[in-house]
Formats: sequence, C-alpha cells, structure tokens
Amino acid sequence: MPEQQLPKEIVVTTAAPFHPLDPLSAEEFRAAAELLASTQGVTFPAWRLAAIELIEPDKTAIDAFEADAAGATPDRIVGVNCFERSSNMTYQARLSLTRGDVISFTHIPGVQANMTVDEWEEADEALRRHPRVIAALAKRGITDLSLVFMDVWTYGQTMIPEKYQGRRIGWSDTWVRARPGANPYAGPVNGFHCVIDLASMELLDIEDTFVVDPPEIMGEYVPALIPERLRNASTREPLKPLEIMQPEGASFSLDGNRIRWQNWSMRIGFNYREGLTIHRVSYRDYGRERPIANRLSFAEMAVPYRDPGEDHYRRTAFDVGEWGLGFMTTSLELGCDCLGEIRYLDAVMHNSAGEPYTIKNAICIHEEDAAVLWKHIDHDGGMEVRRMRRLVVSFHVTVANYEYLVYWRFYQDGNIECEVRATGIMVVSYFSEGEDRPCGTLVDNRTYAPFHQHFLVARLDLDIDGRANTVYRSETEMIPMGPDNPYGLALHQKKTPITTEGHDDYCWETQRSWTVTNDNSLNGLGTPVSYKLVPGAAFPSFFDPASPVFQRAEVVGHTVWVTPNDAKERWPAGEFVNQGGAGLGMPEWVRQGRSVEDTDVVLWYVFGIHHITRPEEWPVMPVDTVAFWLKPVGFFDRNPSLDV
Repeated sequence: MPEQQLPKEIVVTTAAPFHPLDPLSAEEFRAAAELLASTQGVTFPAWRLAAIELIEPDKTAIDAFEADAAGATPDRIVGVNCFERSSNMTYQARLSLTRGDVISFTHIPGVQANMTVDEWEEADEALRRHPRVIAALAKRGITDLSLVFMDVWTYGQTMIPEKYQGRRIGWSDTWVRARPGANPYAGPVNGFHCVIDLASMELLDIEDTFVVDPPEIMGEYVPALIPERLRNASTREPLKPLEIMQPEGASFSLDGNRIRWQNWSMRIGFNYREGLTIHRVSYRDYGRERPIANRLSFAEMAVPYRDPGEDHYRRTAFDVGEWGLGFMTTSLELGCDCLGEIRYLDAVMHNSAGEPYTIKNAICIHEEDAAVLWKHIDHDGGMEVRRMRRLVVSFHVTVANYEYLVYWRFYQDGNIECEVRATGIMVVSYFSEGEDRPCGTLVDNRTYAPFHQHFLVARLDLDIDGRANTVYRSETEMIPMGPDNPYGLALHQKKTPITTEGHDDYCWETQRSWTVTNDNSLNGLGTPVSYKLVPGAAFPSFFDPASPVFQRAEVVGHTVWVTPNDAKERWPAGEFVNQGGAGLGMPEWVRQGRSVEDTDVVLWYVFGIHHITRPEEWPVMPVDTVAFWLKPVGFFDRNPSLDV
C-alpha cells in the first residue's frame, strides 16, 4: 500500500436488523442452524449447511412496513439448503426466526446443493494426503506436497461418468509452486486430475493421461520473486503522492444499510449467492420520491473454457450458482482497493456447520470525482461548467484464480452505471515442442492460456415510477431517400413493445437498446417516463445449440430476457446449478408465454468478457473492464443536474 496519509476508514455494522431487507446477522445464522439441529437433527459433520439466506418479503410487505414505521415487521423467513453426507440427500428448509419454528423441511431429489468453501479446502487437503496421489505425483518427480495445490471444480450433469452418477463429485486441477510463496497457477501438472466424492472425501480415480516436460517460464508477480534482471530493467519513474481528501467528510449519509446522496436513496443487501444486492433505489425529484429500481444484482456468472483438450473440457464454472459470490467476497483495504473518504459495511456469512463469520470491509461506499458534468462557453455570456461527482458502491470477489471487482455508480444526472473489472491469474497449460494450440494464446515458453468467456447475468428489477411497466425495443431506422428526404439524412426511432416474455439480442446495425417504460406516468412534456438499458460488452455465445455446456446455461444465448416478476424465478441457470442438467431456469420460465405488458417485469442483461487471451495478461492480468448503463429517458422533464 502506498505510504501516504489516508482518510480514516469508517466501518458501519448493525447488531440486529431494523429493516426487513437488512442482511442476516450472526445471531440469526446461529439461530437458523440451532433450529434445524434441534428439530431435524441437522448437525455438522454428518450434515453440511450449504446455504443460509434471508427470504426477502414481497414488495407489498415492504411498502406497508415503510409506510408505517409503527406497523408490524414482516416475519424473518430464512431459507436453508443442506445435505446429509452419508445418503447424499439434499433438503430445503424454510424457517421462521420470528416465531422460532420450521415452516417446511423438504427432500429435493436428484439435485446437489452449491459447493462450500469448506469442501474445497478439505478436498485439497485430503487429496494431498492420499497415498495414491502422493505416489502418482512422485512418479512425475513431485515429492514436496507442501508446494502442491489441488483446485477442485464441479461437474455438469452431462459430463459425469455413468459410474459416478448420484454422487456428489468434483474433479481437481493440480498445480505446483516453484518455491514456497510462489504463484501456484504458474505450475500446471498437465494430464493429472483426481475425481473425488465430496460427501465422503473418497478418492474415486486418478486420471494420469499424459505428461509434458515443464518449460522454463517466468510466472511470478510478487516483487520479491520476480527475477532481478527484470526488476532492474524497469525504467518506470516513481509516482508522486496523489491524495484524495474530504476535509468536511463524505456528502452521503448512511443509516444502517440505507444510503442517501444527492437525491438518491437505496438500501444495501448481501447474501451468499449474489453477494452485494441493491434495493429500493429512488430519486427525489423536486421533493417527490420516485422509484426506479426495486432490486439490482447479479444472478449468474458462467465461465466456460473453449478448449476441448483433456485439461480443460470440464472447466465450465458457474461462479454464482455453483459457488456463491457472497462466500467468495474479500475484505477491502483503504489505499489499495478504495481511495477517499470511505464508509465500509461488513458482511456476515456462514460455514458449512452454520457458524457465522464476518468479512470485514466487504462493501465500500464512497464518492468520486468524475470530470465534467456539463459545460458551455457562450460567445457573449461567459462560461458555465460543473464538475461531476458519483456515488460508488462496490465489492470484490476472489474465485480461485480470478478476481472480479464490481462497481455500481450513481450519478447526479440520474444515470446508473454498472462496471465489472476482471483481474487475477489466467489458467495456463504447458505443451510439448512442435505441438499446436489453436484454442489458446502463447503467453510464455511452451505455455498457453486457453480462450474462455465470462458471461454475467444482471437481474434488473426496475420499477419506473411504479410497478406497471413495459419493456420496449428501441431501434434507429434509416429513412429511404426520396422527395421528403432528398439528402438521405433522416433517421427514425422505432419503439416496439415486448408483450410476451422471452429474449432479444443486441443489433449493431440498428443500435438496439431497451427502455423500461411506465405508460401510466407522464412527464411534464406529456410523454411516458422511462429508463433505458444502454448495452455494453454484449457478445454472441459462440455455442452450438446442441452443446451440453450451452444447454446448462441457455440464458447466455441472448442479450436480454424479459420475464414477469416472480419471487420463485431468481436463478436463470436453475436453482440447483451444481451438477445441474439442461434446460433449467430461464428456458423453463419463458415457455409459459406470460404477458409482460403493463406489469411488474424483470429485465435480465447478459454481458461480459469474450476473453481471447494475451501475453500482456501474464503472469498477472491487468483489469479488463466491461460495463452497462441505465439512463433516464423522459423520466425527468429536463436535465436534472441543473441545480448542481
């Protein structure tokens, strides 16, 4: 971290929830685990509690609570996914913490709960201790097991060998560090994978299929481990201090999990699967509190590797559904991850025994200067210019080798930007002299990084001036040249309502976008109010529809999906993604053909990184940045930042 005087960080925690959308507290996690233990015999280590989450009250219940501060608080309902290890049976529970009782406890046949961090760590330890693994690695000349790392991945249903059907299984990559503290991902053990039963931690198989003679490479990024010849070759001059100070403090207020800033109001949530969630987003317009979004989050992230080779064909991660962004969230550090007058929120998660733990500084809230907001120099009247400031709510997750940095930004002119940055370490493989690697990029001596994709699915539950909304496809059309358009200049904007749930795709030729419109609410100009999804980082899936990988995540096959809001429809690749099959989630929902006109709708946006790997991203990857915007279109009568 740079040595400079930094603003004091302020961590905000609440001992107990005081709003129905506040995340579960440590006491509530404990209460849920104890209730299941006392009533159903769900105790660790015979059982694992894979997921404990708040079941959020519906919108009408929240409306009633916020309208009457003295009114009744909705029950705190908790959902739990757990499994018995000996039988490998998954159960789903609904608990009322308010009443202290079990609403339901149901066996869900044929599914696997999400992977847990405990399993990932225990599998690494169990495999490195196993005599068969030790012997197999010794044949390859790998004898110091303290340098070995077994990175366990999940299976998709269609890739599970028939003999392992019905088990809770994983497969491992094997990596070996060059020395203690070195980068493990610089030392792939190609052709060596273990299959493990994660319920029993039983080694099922060692796939020892081929050997590659390790080349001499430079895969280190920690300064002390970078060779001296490379450190001394640097011509970069040191930077002078850059200080960001707010002597009078931050301009936003934080009351529990509620933020107010520059006419904006919102609530911060957090759960094991989505990580950061943002609720009840509104903008105060001349004293009138106007709703914009009920809930903003990421509902899935799929990362398929596009190399059919033995080392990579199973590498199809669903980081939200199989693992959970909340579990992968990391603590932020002032001066490194965040600059300025920071307010932090801690997050509370749980292990597979149901015991809570705290992720310190999990969510960062701060203001940023963002250059010019608006400006004009009049020939006679002088200059008017305003600088822009934005409120940033962010969190970071570490998913094995990759890091994802998520920023929700709120602007004074009513714009909302969602930016995601990917960094970390690319997966690499060695190859032998004379071999060709067409599905990857050479990044070091006989070392390539396979092509892959990062698909993110944003779930945008917008309530534009209320819940009766319609999504319109908005496209620019060229008007043919003719008597009324002799110079071919005329353009027309065509708006087409999406009336039945389904999908749509980005179109470069028409600059297609989508507006969520309230036709029942008119602005001062007499036109319906809207917010527009401005697409960014959209790309085709590049999958054959018959691909079993694609069939597990059909949602990534289109840019936008529109569905009616349904509390049960939260996960576009299915609720139980781990070892999940084809056609779950979004394709199931939209087959119903429900109306999405003038109703409570959800807009799902698919974007991300089509990652054609580069040498410049090795041995550690500079951030790759993607983003999309939500912009007001007729929501205001004029520029809402005239008063800045």
